[in-house]
Amino acid sequence: MPGYHPAMSTICLIGVGRMGEPLCGRLVRAGYRVRAYDVLAERREAALSRGAGCTDSAAAAAAGADVLLTVLPGPAEVAAVVDDAVLGALAPRATWIDMSSNTPTDAEPCRKRAAAHGVGVLEAPIGGSPADAAAARLRLFVGGEADLLERHRPLLSAVSDRITHVGGPGTGYVAKLLVNLLWFGQAAATAEALLLGRRAGIDLGVLTETLATGPASTAFIQRDLPALLAGDYLTDFGLDHIHDQLAAVTALAGRLGTPHSVAETVRRLHEEALERYGPADGELLAVALLEEKAGMLLRHPAAPVTDSGDGAADTRTGRHP
Repeated sequence: MPGYHPAMSTICLIGVGRMGEPLCGRLVRAGYRVRAYDVLAERREAALSRGAGCTDSAAAAAAGADVLLTVLPGPAEVAAVVDDAVLGALAPRATWIDMSSNTPTDAEPCRKRAAAHGVGVLEAPIGGSPADAAAARLRLFVGGEADLLERHRPLLSAVSDRITHVGGPGTGYVAKLLVNLLWFGQAAATAEALLLGRRAGIDLGVLTETLATGPASTAFIQRDLPALLAGDYLTDFGLDHIHDQLAAVTALAGRLGTPHSVAETVRRLHEEALERYGPADGELLAVALLEEKAGMLLRHPAAPVTDSGDGAADTRTGRHP
């Protein structure tokens, strides 16, 4: 479409955090003019270091932009920034693409507000880590009109190598929430199995190999369990946001009348972890709670306890805000 070639497009990027900063760099390198805003001054400085322009307000960043790109921690942050001032400042026929971990219910008022301003809307919540963002290997769960996705596919391809059009409005958010539900559930179930097996006298190495090579193997066991066994609780995301997402899943299931007893159990476990540890960063802090209750750490004998880094955690494909 005319006006959306990188050399002619301006992107307003709101949110220059763990995911937004590497996304900013990728888009600048792809040839887009990026104008960024974040509530934190140091993050605005990070955008400048990536080659983007920067402003002191979201509305100023949006002025004349062809695309509004939000990469924020959750629904509250999105609702606070996608207001009439920002939407009204965009160029004619602009598009808002929300890459945050949001919910259909929370996003609907913003969607309606965008429509009133003639702004198209796509949701493209992210699966992957900051390292995946830097390497343009994110997975995107896109909800919205197919034609609008095709119009912006070059932009999204600058940061992603797996773009899945899930369906209409809201479906991308739901798909991301379900991926997260299953991953957190697999992490908890795997930890319980390993703790029980250890207590029953099975060597941890033998047990993990048995699980990894059998019918019970999962993406968590194959890709993320090594991080846990090295003492890494994957500190890319806050426990409070994790619980919010799980609560959104159970609330949606309740509204739609589908069974969700397993999902509710996973939610309650993370609620208990949140009460124990507070809103700390750690995608596996619910596992830490299980370890604490068992009085046993799941560690390879020679493994040091480390903070989350760029190792095993970077292979993740389904999670993140």
